[in-house]
Amino acid sequence: MMHHILLLELLIVAYFGGSQAENAFSQYWEEHIGLPQPPHWLASKASPLNLHQVKVFTELVEENKLASHLHSFCKQANIACSTNALVKKTMESTSLPPLAKWNAFKEKYDAIKSTPLSVLKQGGLPYFRESMVKEGSFMSIPDLRDPMSYKSFLPRSLASKIPFSSTKIEELKNLFGVVDEDMGEYIQDSLEACEARSTIRGEQRICATSVEDLIDFVVEKLGHHISIWSTESIEGSYENVTIGAVKLIYGNLSESPAICHSHPFPFQVYFCHVLPTVKIFAVDIHAKKKVNHAIMACHYDTSTWNPNHLVFKLLGFGPGLIEVCHWISQNGMIWTKALG
Repeated sequence: MMHHILLLELLIVAYFGGSQAENAFSQYWEEHIGLPQPPHWLASKASPLNLHQVKVFTELVEENKLASHLHSFCKQANIACSTNALVKKTMESTSLPPLAKWNAFKEKYDAIKSTPLSVLKQGGLPYFRESMVKEGSFMSIPDLRDPMSYKSFLPRSLASKIPFSSTKIEELKNLFGVVDEDMGEYIQDSLEACEARSTIRGEQRICATSVEDLIDFVVEKLGHHISIWSTESIEGSYENVTIGAVKLIYGNLSESPAICHSHPFPFQVYFCHVLPTVKIFAVDIHAKKKVNHAIMACHYDTSTWNPNHLVFKLLGFGPGLIEVCHWISQNGMIWTKALG
């Protein structure tokens, strides 16, 4: 009888705690962002953990006892661990090639044999000129997929207990039971990218390990009244597409936007940076199945970019001589000050 009573109490705690957890993201958004609600795809990344679970797992991390509860933690938190079936969950489409090898923002560009054709054979143009994106023109689109699109944020109180440092990489791998080589590389590349010092003039950056960190960074840089832009889908990946309508949606070069890229990590992490002299465009990509309403960012000051950056090898110019554009991939987003 006592067993059934205890089970009922736990179910009640989980139910009400879950309701609170679902509302926590929305509440934090409403308190800080001057928009009615977050985009559905971003809201879906809210941590599913209820308050009781957060308390229990935080204590386990602090006491270095999470390993014995890892499967339960990864499953309930909806994150990617080697003990979790989610890590084997494929986001591949049978109609698309395997996911492109993901590299952090500081890719090893020197290792690439530099010809535009070799890059095209790898599946599309990762960087291009604004003049190449005109209505009626043709373009080869790179892989727009997030290699780990399904994972959730951890609550800030729990994420802050995770050793997010390249000096703690073995501790991190042990913490999340990582035995997969690709996952190990993802963790290392993400940490190195987050810790790298910026060489781009005027860039401000952060790696947000919780949705609260993400919102705080955006509000600090742009204020409360903002707009958010993201590419609608992954349609057009690895395809030669026809470009449809191209519309400038943000062209204030004196008010820098914040661009956030989803990084593959056991839980949701965003690399966000504010860069000067950036314009944002909405572009209709006419893919085989449907039209994808994509977002394109163009950088007009590349004078302090690394001369070994892939873009200069690809397009044949050096830093400061050209503008550079790229697509915003799945789960990526651009924040701007509110228009009008």
